[in-house]
Amino acid sequence: MNEEIVELKEDVSHSPLYNDDLAPVPIAKRSWNKWHIAAIWVGMAVCIPTYMLASSLIDQGMNWWQALLTILLGNLIVLVPMILNAHVGTKYGVPLPVFLRLSFGVRGSVIASLLRGLVACGWFGIQTWIGGAAIYQLLLLIVPDWANSLWLGSFIGLNVAQAGCFLFFWFINIWIVYKGINSIKLLETWSAPFLLLIGFCLLIWAWVKVGSLQEILAASYTLSGSKDVDFWKIFFPGLTAMVGFWATLSLNIPDFTRYAHSQKDQAWGQIIGLPTTMVFYSFIGIAVTSATVLIYGQAIWDPVTLLGKFDNPAVIAISMLGLTIATLSTNIAANVVAPANSFANIAPKKISFKMGGYLTGIIGIIIFPWKLIADPQGYIFRWLLAYSALLGSLAGIMICDYYLIRKTNIDLAALFNPKGIYKGWNPPAWIAFTISILPVIPGFLVAVGVCSAETFSPFLIDLYSYAWFVTFIVSFLLYWIIKQKK
Repeated sequence: MNEEIVELKEDVSHSPLYNDDLAPVPIAKRSWNKWHIAAIWVGMAVCIPTYMLASSLIDQGMNWWQALLTILLGNLIVLVPMILNAHVGTKYGVPLPVFLRLSFGVRGSVIASLLRGLVACGWFGIQTWIGGAAIYQLLLLIVPDWANSLWLGSFIGLNVAQAGCFLFFWFINIWIVYKGINSIKLLETWSAPFLLLIGFCLLIWAWVKVGSLQEILAASYTLSGSKDVDFWKIFFPGLTAMVGFWATLSLNIPDFTRYAHSQKDQAWGQIIGLPTTMVFYSFIGIAVTSATVLIYGQAIWDPVTLLGKFDNPAVIAISMLGLTIATLSTNIAANVVAPANSFANIAPKKISFKMGGYLTGIIGIIIFPWKLIADPQGYIFRWLLAYSALLGSLAGIMICDYYLIRKTNIDLAALFNPKGIYKGWNPPAWIAFTISILPVIPGFLVAVGVCSAETFSPFLIDLYSYAWFVTFIVSFLLYWIIKQKK
C-alpha cells in the first residue's frame, strides 16, 4: 500500500458526524489518476470568465504577453496551496469539512466550511444564469420572436424564454448532482477534450480569417484602454486577482483529491491541468478578440456576442453545446461540490451530498442571480471578491496546522468523534482567523462605499488589493505563534 495513503480502521458509522458522503474514501474506490485530476481542471478552467480573464488586465494598460505572464504567475502561486491542501484528501480520503474539524474543531468546522460553501452558492446561481443566458442569446438567432415572449413582471425581471433557458440549464446541473460524484468525474473527463477542441477551432477560425498570427498579436496592442501606465502599479493588484480566481478551490480541493490514486497523481494532475489551461484559454481569448478588431472593426470580448455574428445553423448548434458544457463543467465542480459537502457537515445523519446539492440549487434560484449580475461591480467585484479574503485566512490556518503543527499526522477516527481530541471549537484557529482579517477591513469598507477614502490611510486602503496574501500570511504566522506558546 502507498505509504501516503491511510485507511480508516475503526467503525465510526454510528457517529452523528458520519455519513457515507463524508466518510474517508476506501483505497479500493480511489480510481482517479493524474489525467482525471487534470481533466477536472480543464473542465473548470475552460469557461467564459477564463476566456475574458485577460480583458481587465489589458484594459488597464498591459499588453498581451504581460497579461498572460500575470495569469501564469497567479496560477502558479495558487497552485502551491492547492497541492498542499490536496495532500490531506489523498492521504486520508476526507473532504474539506472533515479536514476543517482538525484545525477549527468539530463544531467550529461547521461555520468554517459554510464560509466556503455559501460563497459557492452565490457563484452557482451566477454561473447557472450565465449558462442559461448564453443558450437564450444563441436561440434568439434561430427564433428571434422569443425576445417578445410573455414578461413575468418586474419582481421576476425575466420573460418566459429567459426563465425557461435558465431553468433548463439549472435542471441539467441538478441532474448531475442526482447522479452523484462519479457522474462529475465522467462529465469532466469527457468534456475536457471537447472543450479544448472548441478552443482550437476558435483560434484557427481567427487565424484563417486574418491570415497571420503575427498580425493578430500586433492588433492586440489596440485593445488596451490605458496608455503609458506604471506596469508595477497594475501588476500586483492584477496578480492578487488572478490568485483570487481559484482561491476558493485551493480550500476544497480535497473534495476531489480524496479519490486520487496517489500524491503523485494529484500533484501532477493539477500541474498539468491548472496553469496550462488557464494560460491557453486566456491566450485564445486575447487572440480571437484581437482578430475581431481586424475582422469586424471592433473588439468583441464576449464569446456569446461573437458567436452571434455567425449565421451557420451547425456552428450555432455546436456553439450552444460547447458553451453549455463549458459552463456546466465549471459550475458543477467549482460551485456544487463544496456547498453540498458543507451543508452535509451541518447534520451528517440528515443531510447527504445530494441533499446538500439540492439546497445549493434552491439558493441559486432564490438569490435571483440575474439581478445580482446586473450590478457586477457592486456584487461580484466588491462583495464576493472581498469574501475571498476570509478564504485566504482559512487556508493559512489549515496549512500551518496540518504541516507545521500536526506534521501531516491525523487521528482519522477522532475526526468523527464529537467528544474526542478535535471536539468543540479550536480557539487558536478562531483567534488567528479574526485578527488576520482586521488589516483588510478598512480597504473593504472603502471598496463597498461604507467609508470614504479619506477615512483611512492610503496604506490601509492599498492593503486591500493584496487581501488574500495578507490574510493568508497573517493567519499562518499567528496560528503558529499561538500554538507554540500553548
